[in-house]
Amino acid sequence: MPRIPALDPRDAGAVIRLGYRIARRRLGEVPEPFAVLAHHRRLFVASARHELALEKATHIVPPGLVQLAVYRTAWTVGCSWCVDFGAMLQRLDGLDVERLKEIGDFETSSAFSAAERDVIRFADAMTATPMTVTDDQVAALVEAHGRDGVLELTYQIAHENHRARMNHALGITDQGFSSGDACRVPWLTDEPASRGS
Repeated sequence: MPRIPALDPRDAGAVIRLGYRIARRRLGEVPEPFAVLAHHRRLFVASARHELALEKATHIVPPGLVQLAVYRTAWTVGCSWCVDFGAMLQRLDGLDVERLKEIGDFETSSAFSAAERDVIRFADAMTATPMTVTDDQVAALVEAHGRDGVLELTYQIAHENHRARMNHALGITDQGFSSGDACRVPWLTDEPASRGS
């Protein structure tokens, strides 16, 4: 269970209930981070707008590379919810999710291309504390994806650090999205919630 419980829609205003309906329609279930953030209506709305705008703004770097960078960031931070959700996004985009089992050995695994290794290294360097990004890394990524592409990658990795660290701090764990059998948040059933892994 998260450290702050999901907001029951019966306790929510019209804006939050509408957000829940839209999320359920798009994703099949209400994401638990969304339902926890719903306690603060203004942050909830700001976050939803930001996520939608970010989705529309990212269009230069191939989606598979962006998703791999975001996944690696979540994996590094240790956010099981983000890892679960990220695997689902890759599965829905028709990407090979089996190779994600080798993400820890990306340097030697044949499952990852040279371009993917560069993006994973950049995600690692950005996620490290303190950051270890080098001029050479950025220059190589500019060569491959242009300045706008590097800005997309950098923004996406930084934003995933935000999401993953927030979810991890609040005790939000995997919800079953990657298996296609997403767990319901507690208020969607009358029985006490059981959390799958």
